[in-house]
Amino acid sequence: MKKLNQQKGFAAYLLTIIVLVVILGITIALSALILSQQKITSNIKKSDQAYSAAEAGIEDALVRLKNGMSWDSPYSLNVGTTSVNIEISDEEEGFRTITSTGNSAGLVRKIRTVFGISNEEVNFYYGIQVGDLGLLMDSNAIVHGNVFSDGPIVGSSNVKIYGDVVSAGPNGTIDTLAVKDDEGGGSVWATNLTDCDIEGDAHYTNIDDCDIDGSEFSPENGGDLQALPITQDQIMEWRNQAADGGDLPGYFLGGSDTASLGPKKVIGDMAMDSNAILTLTGTIWVTGNLTLNSNSIIQLDPGYNPYSGIIVVDGQISLSSNATFCGSEGYKQTGKCNSPVVGNYVMLLSTKSSSGSADSAIISSSNTKTAILYASNGFITLNSTSNLKEATGRGIKMDSNANVSYETGLADARFSNGPGGGWTLKSWQEIE
Repeated sequence: MKKLNQQKGFAAYLLTIIVLVVILGITIALSALILSQQKITSNIKKSDQAYSAAEAGIEDALVRLKNGMSWDSPYSLNVGTTSVNIEISDEEEGFRTITSTGNSAGLVRKIRTVFGISNEEVNFYYGIQVGDLGLLMDSNAIVHGNVFSDGPIVGSSNVKIYGDVVSAGPNGTIDTLAVKDDEGGGSVWATNLTDCDIEGDAHYTNIDDCDIDGSEFSPENGGDLQALPITQDQIMEWRNQAADGGDLPGYFLGGSDTASLGPKKVIGDMAMDSNAILTLTGTIWVTGNLTLNSNSIIQLDPGYNPYSGIIVVDGQISLSSNATFCGSEGYKQTGKCNSPVVGNYVMLLSTKSSSGSADSAIISSSNTKTAILYASNGFITLNSTSNLKEATGRGIKMDSNANVSYETGLADARFSNGPGGGWTLKSWQEIE
């Protein structure tokens, strides 16, 4: 009996030991699992912190670039206890790449985004394009570039166009002007040719008192009519871009004052007094009239390069003598614009309706320099010695000595609402 009791005691002891070992094993396993889960949870938290910090780095870089703030590449910042390293690439074809690396206690998340200036491409294929009201040119007016019109083109003494000239439609007319050969140009297309001197070829149905140096093709005409290159949808989009920057109850810049503006919607009139200098930092929409007095200057912010900027005006645009428009390289103290990048210009666009020069949508007085003028539904009057890069309107009147000199880069000009509100993201992705 005694021996049997001893055996039973040993079995109970052994069973107790086994149970304790199992319990200990389970406890250790559970502890390891809990510690592992805690570590995973901690790492997830740190990883999330690193990602959030990397996003903050991207946003910080975008704010600096959009608002023209200073920055170096690379640069660092701290978001709570997490460090961030940001690299910004050089601009290439209007885009930059930002790479932001967040590091939270050794856990790294990396984000890369590509962004550029939002823009609309507008195709200005001609030095002058005119709608149904046609082109009227007074003595000594000159166009360097091709001309296309849905209406008549009528000149006077010593009027010259260096390029090809088209007066479209069945009633197209070219009258009293000289068309000169300019690098293979100098040809004309119109149903009716009268009192003209053509160095290139002539395509026509009716002709009277014209001297043709090239070949003649008849019966022909100027072909189909063409819509003006900027749609109403594009104009409305530019208005919306300006309105996103907030409203102003009119705007006046005093004589010799300097300021920056944009994107903004100006409710009412906008005016600049003599010798005022305005830097355009975004698209401007003026619901009233725009008046620029003598020697006033509008220049593009450096962030526009290589894009062009826009002022949309619902009323009349009036440009006094020596109003000057500069690209994003700015204005020299010598009183002259730096040579802009090709295609880097200011465009003034009026939506005012008018059917004649007496009530023009745009009036450009003497010595207006280097602007693009566009009247979507009205007349443009170019007074003496206006020197423009391009002019488009329903009708255009060039007074004596007015000059338009087209640049080939305008064939695919890109217009931006500027660094103040024009950046758009092309891609945003995590790369590590």
